[in-house]
Amino acid sequence: MADALTLVKANEASFRRYYELLIEWNERMNLTAITDPQEVYYKHFVDSVLIVDTSEWKQVVDTRGSVADVGTGAGFPGIPLAICHPELSFVLCDSLQKRIQFVQHVCAELGLKNVHAVHGRAEDLARDSEFRNRFDAVVSRAVARLNVLAEFTLPFVKTGGFVFSYKGPHVDDEMADGERAAHVLGGRIATTYVRALPGEFGERTIVVMVQDKPTPKAYPRKPGTPKKQPL
Repeated sequence: MADALTLVKANEASFRRYYELLIEWNERMNLTAITDPQEVYYKHFVDSVLIVDTSEWKQVVDTRGSVADVGTGAGFPGIPLAICHPELSFVLCDSLQKRIQFVQHVCAELGLKNVHAVHGRAEDLARDSEFRNRFDAVVSRAVARLNVLAEFTLPFVKTGGFVFSYKGPHVDDEMADGERAAHVLGGRIATTYVRALPGEFGERTIVVMVQDKPTPKAYPRKPGTPKKQPL
């Protein structure tokens, strides 16, 4: 499997148009504080695809699995992954309708037939039978601390599936709380990967959780509770 930078370069036209739309829409709604072309290229596009060389992601690709992006925002990491993996199906979720409208517009412009964008809070969507325990993988970038994120994401995952949490370089202080929460939800932290972005664009830590058994019916709790009362 090609590495992240190679995959982004191979889809240069799609990423160029994505950048144009991001900047255009960013003028009327807050999508990103990063607008410099090179920074967007590396900190958003390449960063989103950093999981492609992990053994867990390769399993998802090999089985042509289904992927949910919880808290997708401006489409990260879901849209870059969908561009690079047209053979996979993606559901991108966000609690703000305007962001979902942007994601839908980008997908229409880029002709991405493998993406479905859904408006809703993770706590509500994960209780919907259409989404609960349905996905081979969940990806989530810069959404919440690991113990909160576990409750947002693990209920979506099939037994044996994975959650890929995109974190900064200093995630150690979240690991113990994240492991405890994952255990309550039927999962565990399986491994972490540290990836350096090209040049001076920093490091990313990918925390991979695996779902060992279905999440108990009590979870996720009602909207707002996971952040106010973390597991």
